[in-house]
Amino acid sequence: MESIISLLQATKQASAAVRNLSDAQRAELLTTLADRILASQARIIAENQKDLERMDDSDPKKDRLLLNDKRIQGLAQSLRDVAALPDPTGQLLLERTLPQGIQLKKIAVPLGVVGVIYESRPNVTIDVASLCLRSGNACVLKGGKEAQYSNECLVGIIHEVLAEFGVDAAAVALLPTDRKFVAELLSATRYVDIIIPRGSEGLIQYVRQNSLVPTIETGAGVCHTYVESTADLDMARDIVVNAKVSRPSVCNSLDTVVVDRAVAEAFLPTLKEEFIKWNVEVFADDESYPIFKAAEYPLLQKATSDDFGREFLDYKCSIKVVDGLSEALSHIQQYSSRHSEAIISRDAAAIEQFLNEVDAAAVYANASTRFTDGGEFGLGAEIGISTQKLHARGPFALEKLVTEKWVVVGSGQTRW
Repeated sequence: MESIISLLQATKQASAAVRNLSDAQRAELLTTLADRILASQARIIAENQKDLERMDDSDPKKDRLLLNDKRIQGLAQSLRDVAALPDPTGQLLLERTLPQGIQLKKIAVPLGVVGVIYESRPNVTIDVASLCLRSGNACVLKGGKEAQYSNECLVGIIHEVLAEFGVDAAAVALLPTDRKFVAELLSATRYVDIIIPRGSEGLIQYVRQNSLVPTIETGAGVCHTYVESTADLDMARDIVVNAKVSRPSVCNSLDTVVVDRAVAEAFLPTLKEEFIKWNVEVFADDESYPIFKAAEYPLLQKATSDDFGREFLDYKCSIKVVDGLSEALSHIQQYSSRHSEAIISRDAAAIEQFLNEVDAAAVYANASTRFTDGGEFGLGAEIGISTQKLHARGPFALEKLVTEKWVVVGSGQTRW
């Protein structure tokens, strides 16, 4: 294939069919798709296995790629959750009569065609398709070659269900994996209304710098957890361990533990047992290094400046010791990607200051950053976590897949 323009044209045309489906039809389509996904588990797992066999076992992204029975059931449940959400389109946002007698309304309408570029996460295929279809949008999916077989299988199932509802399969288009088509997608202003990159910092920056189509940044997460001097250290240990090891390859996992100097010697050794269990490599600053060394922590490195502001996406984290809340806030401000940041504290004033001053899409007190997720926030699913401030911030979910239209009805009025 030399060009994807014909595919994009077809998706633009098919978007009208999705937009014209009723609320009930969109919901029924997704519940039917949920049933079909469950009925196709063996087929999905077989195709996913082809992808898994091509990836090295030591690659931390392999966990992102995996689709097993539990995760497929989760995809089906997510489809049902999105189906049960209220239709964000057609909502009356404003209504008034102008002095000239003109009737004015502002209503929510679908964006049109949503393009999403993502890497080795086939669950994103279902998340994006479900949110776009529920909100009356068509979508163009540019998945990575690592998940080619999985994505082709999932989109094939989506196409089967679309056909049953009389919707052109082009409404959910899967582009070839070849990277040469990315530039063409980013310049397709006539056919694509918005581009959302989801993946590595390199991917996001490439799209941001090269897209002619409006973009929303999602994905990159450099997340900190600050253990303040009054923290319950057992709680802090549990939260830090959870945020680091429960699923290190995702964007809401912990990258840097910021520890108050007053509790560093008491707190840091408590991480040893669980960190060893999960083979967490620690990159410790000058003050924390001797503490870990004295505790005989085996996977220890001296941190360099590059280890702060680094999204590890692996069983690795950096440690920074600070002298109080002000220094912690300064460190986070300098190195955060504005995704998710947490404080562990029993000081109400410190918590309030942290929550007010930290500039991030999600801020936490005494909880793991792993909760930054559309499903966990009750949004059904998400396309990604937006770390910018225009249009959407945080989980980019159903209610953000709309724009506004002004409807103006007169009776012959003119303006000179």
